[in-house]
Amino acid sequence: MDAAVLLGGPKEEWPADLKEQLKQAQAKGDLLIGVDRGALLLLELGFKPDLAIGDFDSLKADELAWVEGMVADIRYSVPKKDWTDSELMLGIAFGDYKIDQLKVYGATGGRLDHAAINAFGILNPDLRKYANQLTLIDKQNLIFYRQAGSYEMKKQDYSYFGVTCLLPVEDLTIEGALYDLAPYSGDYLRSFTSNEFLPDKDSCRLSLKKGLVAVVYSKDLDRYQMA
Repeated sequence: MDAAVLLGGPKEEWPADLKEQLKQAQAKGDLLIGVDRGALLLLELGFKPDLAIGDFDSLKADELAWVEGMVADIRYSVPKKDWTDSELMLGIAFGDYKIDQLKVYGATGGRLDHAAINAFGILNPDLRKYANQLTLIDKQNLIFYRQAGSYEMKKQDYSYFGVTCLLPVEDLTIEGALYDLAPYSGDYLRSFTSNEFLPDKDSCRLSLKKGLVAVVYSKDLDRYQMA
């Protein structure tokens, strides 16, 4: 079973077709998860979450009552805790519900500390084994993670892609792209950005012998917009 998750990030960062994506997820039986304010936002969009997680400190009393009256499985956390609500969500989704693939919306924009833990929480040693099963999506980017292995990366509706080393890597290579990468090994966070798929190819290949990378597909909203 797959799942779609909505966090509490700004609506301005949502994909334009978020509601349609959620409808498609619901139609194929995916689990719908709301994290903290994300549970309320799902209800406002017309979706009943299957699972809600959080301390819900961003909700007013009547909003929390609505969530509690609509959601069958609510996992409460406390404001003072070692794991953030998004980390708890990953543990529950993959550990309790045995989710195969998890798509997360509302993870970016707003506070940088929230965006950072949403993007890098998968580095938690207890969660790292699920890295290949996680995708973050906003209006401009699609982010997924790859551990050691060889992968075909398919062209999608994005102009660019980049690969960021999140852990020390060995023999990281990119083949069949505009900018190929010869085997690279390094022990610090490094990002290979602004790569592109070749116009006559639908995919390229990413491989690494050791480590963990984030792959970011991205597009400009208005490349020539003046500041």
